[in-house]
Amino acid sequence: MDLQARGGTLILGGGFAGSYVARLLKKQGATIVSPENFMLFASMLPEAASGTLEPRHVVVPLRPMCPHADLLLGRAVAHDPGRQRVQVETEEALVNITYRNLVVALGAIPRTFPIPGLAEHAMGFKDLADAIALRNHILLRLEAAAAAPTDAHRRRELTFVFVGAGYAGVEALAELSDLARDALPYYPESVRATPQHWVLVDAAPKILPEIPPRLGEYAAEQLTRRGVDIRVGTTLEAIEPHAAVLSDGDRILTSTVVWTTGARPNPLLAKFGLPLDERGRVKVDSTFRVEGLPHVWALGDCARVPNEATPGRPDPPTSQHALRQARRLAKNLRGEPEPYRYRMLGQVATLGRHKGIAEVMGLKFRGFLGWWITRTYHLYQLPLISRKLRVVTDWTVALLFRRDVAELSMLGHPRRLGDE
Repeated sequence: MDLQARGGTLILGGGFAGSYVARLLKKQGATIVSPENFMLFASMLPEAASGTLEPRHVVVPLRPMCPHADLLLGRAVAHDPGRQRVQVETEEALVNITYRNLVVALGAIPRTFPIPGLAEHAMGFKDLADAIALRNHILLRLEAAAAAPTDAHRRRELTFVFVGAGYAGVEALAELSDLARDALPYYPESVRATPQHWVLVDAAPKILPEIPPRLGEYAAEQLTRRGVDIRVGTTLEAIEPHAAVLSDGDRILTSTVVWTTGARPNPLLAKFGLPLDERGRVKVDSTFRVEGLPHVWALGDCARVPNEATPGRPDPPTSQHALRQARRLAKNLRGEPEPYRYRMLGQVATLGRHKGIAEVMGLKFRGFLGWWITRTYHLYQLPLISRKLRVVTDWTVALLFRRDVAELSMLGHPRRLGDE
């Protein structure tokens, strides 16, 4: 089957960067190729994992978000730059789509290392399925602790190891530790009396190295006050079925190891004849045009985007930068291309209930005000008024009622008819 991209623009990837380019092109139109029909707002993933937000509310359906774009569910498998054509594998057939402009926004995948037991025993935290699985897993550990025959078994089930102390690791640990503690009143005295052990491991000398030192120190202090065992300058050496072995020689008995140590560009990029740097990112100029390919553009986590406001320092892979890149690229596709220039407004992170850190235009905030600023900024970035209202409703309910502690691992695995 042969198709032409709507408006001449074909966008590979329906993540934050790609979906916003399609949305901002407005009536000019585009065709989006994505394996899902929604955009995940990853900044709110920790709250979805903890149950503060309904998981469906941290994703935005692409069709309402981009009403002037066509959506093709599938994966790009081949690219012919000379014929300006991409081959897409869908559920039904292979489809060839010709384009006038190709936008590559394939994002990134979790970065892993050849650590013994990592693939078999660790859990990831990259997408919505990971968040839901992790929430269910934490609640199942509480159930296992309630049924544990010994104190040692119970302590093992109530020990949680997070590897990676960047935004994802810190926010996920903070939110999920709140979930576990909020659930405790519903469990037997044996579980309530057993101390939970939350461990944060990172090879860097401090947590949250992306933010100003004072805010990072405040975050570490808040987590330590809550009993989090922070192991910086430490790496994960191996994972056993019920233990994590660290480089400091400690062997921690646990049934939960969560891997959150960053990401790497989508390996599919290497198949599309695009110039890549040493880290696997697409090389583009300051207008987002791919080097040597005048009709191909790239942005977001999969691209090495030069920023004229920060010479020599390409943009980091954050939603804040992806949004500004999408705005500039959409304008470049509609008219005469201009260089991308954006100076970061600040950085924000939550540390669980009513605690957060924020740096906005040089001003530093922490505690409740930092938490409020973080939530406000995330809400601003979320598209569609309907999604914003759903999220605000969830936040309001979370202020008035305890978290829901239902474990729903059976979702997506219905029984076959006739099974008992």
